[in-house]
Amino acid sequence: MDDELAALAEAHGVATHYEDAGQRRADVDADVVVAVLAQLDVDASTPEAVRRALDAPKRPPRTVVLTEGEVLGGPGTVRLEDGGTRELPAALPVGYHREGDRTVIVAPARLDPVPRAWGWMLQLYAARSTGSWGMGDFADLATLARRSAEELGAGVLLVNPVQAVSPTTPVERSPYSPASRRYANPLYLRIADVPAYRDAPPELRAEIDALNPGNDTELIDYDAVWTAKARALELLWQRVEHRAPEGELEGFARFCALAEVHGPDWREWPEEQRDPATATPDPERVAFHAWLQELCERQLDDARRAAHDAGMAVGVVHDLPVGVHPGGADTWAVRDAFAADVTVGAPPDAFSQLGQDWNLPPWRPDRLAEQGYEPFRQVVRSVLRHADGIRIDHVAGLWRLWWIPPGEPPTRGTYVHYDADAMLAVLKVEASRANAVVVGEDLGTVEPKVTEALHRNGMLSSAVLWFQREWELPGHPLIPPGEWTASTMASISTHDLPTAAGFLTAEHVRVRAELGQFEGPVDGEYEAAARERAELVELLGQEGVPADDLVAAFHALLAKARSVLVLTSPQDALGETRQPNLPGTTDQYPNWRIPLPVALDGLFEDPGVRRVAAALAAGRGR
Repeated sequence: MDDELAALAEAHGVATHYEDAGQRRADVDADVVVAVLAQLDVDASTPEAVRRALDAPKRPPRTVVLTEGEVLGGPGTVRLEDGGTRELPAALPVGYHREGDRTVIVAPARLDPVPRAWGWMLQLYAARSTGSWGMGDFADLATLARRSAEELGAGVLLVNPVQAVSPTTPVERSPYSPASRRYANPLYLRIADVPAYRDAPPELRAEIDALNPGNDTELIDYDAVWTAKARALELLWQRVEHRAPEGELEGFARFCALAEVHGPDWREWPEEQRDPATATPDPERVAFHAWLQELCERQLDDARRAAHDAGMAVGVVHDLPVGVHPGGADTWAVRDAFAADVTVGAPPDAFSQLGQDWNLPPWRPDRLAEQGYEPFRQVVRSVLRHADGIRIDHVAGLWRLWWIPPGEPPTRGTYVHYDADAMLAVLKVEASRANAVVVGEDLGTVEPKVTEALHRNGMLSSAVLWFQREWELPGHPLIPPGEWTASTMASISTHDLPTAAGFLTAEHVRVRAELGQFEGPVDGEYEAAARERAELVELLGQEGVPADDLVAAFHALLAKARSVLVLTSPQDALGETRQPNLPGTTDQYPNWRIPLPVALDGLFEDPGVRRVAAALAAGRGR
């Protein structure tokens, strides 16, 4: 790597090397660095261009981050978030303030302690009940929260992302590729809980009830569900007073109205519709989609209230995806904050040996700073509006993201760095205002400073049974749960990993081998899975946990964790072998379409689930 190109890359936060999953140095090809710099509007195509870029004057920081109690130097005048002013030097209140063209973010030093609790990691779409229309919905979320607290002693419920997708078919199945992270997905609405349905005459209710696609499909049919619910909502809309939306909601509703006509990806729309300033959506359809968001907000609030009324110690925690669909509502509305021509993913690791491309456009770190992190603030605030906590998927993305240039495979990318202090400050401001907990998903190739910073700021990191090992010692021995870090949300597995039963039967190896996901011999993968299984069984013996039922035993082991939050999934508790998502696949595996093997009522009646719940609840009493 040329020294001048390396210096230019460093100045813009673009990595020229990194530490891979095997803790070895990996150097980034120069042409990849040049391509990524181009996405930041930095020309590094020739040595002369590199020198010109290095010689260009540097702009002063547009965002300043302070901790509550710190003094901002003067002289000068700050306009406070509440509209008042303050002469500098001065200590400023928590919030977002302006000094000239600079944003000043003042955050609390750390968040309040998280109460000890056990609970569920829920894939809501999978939790079908007798009242569901083909998939779990917001009313099922309320039921699960209430019954889990009242009958099983649960104190927290982590739900998969329920952010909005485009209102078109085929419906986007992945909850981690929403059209917008600022709004909710009407696919999860319970039709019978819509006020217009309750007020409708019997004949109209009967007509709507007849649209129910039922719950007897082997896999969840999102298209059938949305087609039925959209028709039902259209019928109810005819009985509702139509109001034109305002503010940010209007912009999102305008996107939805246009997507109905032109498709889910604004980059393929007619030229005049691609720009919000010149777009001409039907005002009636704009009002309709704004109404759907009002319904979502009401039902999400009902679910949160159900958790509170049932006495959950924490409540409902919502999951925040790492990004949005490249042609979705957020990139249409605030496109200058995104690097539109690259995608983010992950370099190769043990579970994805070819790397991952998530097909999500990243924030531009320079534009975030210029805008005072307002786009990120909007996203976090929208999630916490109806949540008691937020889980940040791939929290290392607050520090750096793996950018993949156009036309390149996931192996040909590099890390681009962000101002983590500013991102964490936003999280602390918004979470403290919402009295919410923050959990960071810090699994995979993550620098130690990420986890350390989460704990320092009163946030939780993630602990997964499969990965809790002494990585610095020979053989990487498993760490007993009683020695795990307390500031964690612990679980046996995650939605991207094998379930407890799937791990025991090596189902994850069988499926990945069948799909050709391994570079080396498949026999070696089976042998590695058998070794890991044996190590866990040995740990059970060391901890005095009976190993006659290994799924139950893993939960008894998890119950011993020091972690303040201990979660399991219904899939793990029920002995389901199929994991919800298989990274690196789309249609090759039924990602995000596998329902629970029992209806929601059956979950609470299952003896194995009750044993698991009792063990985890008892563990929280220590």
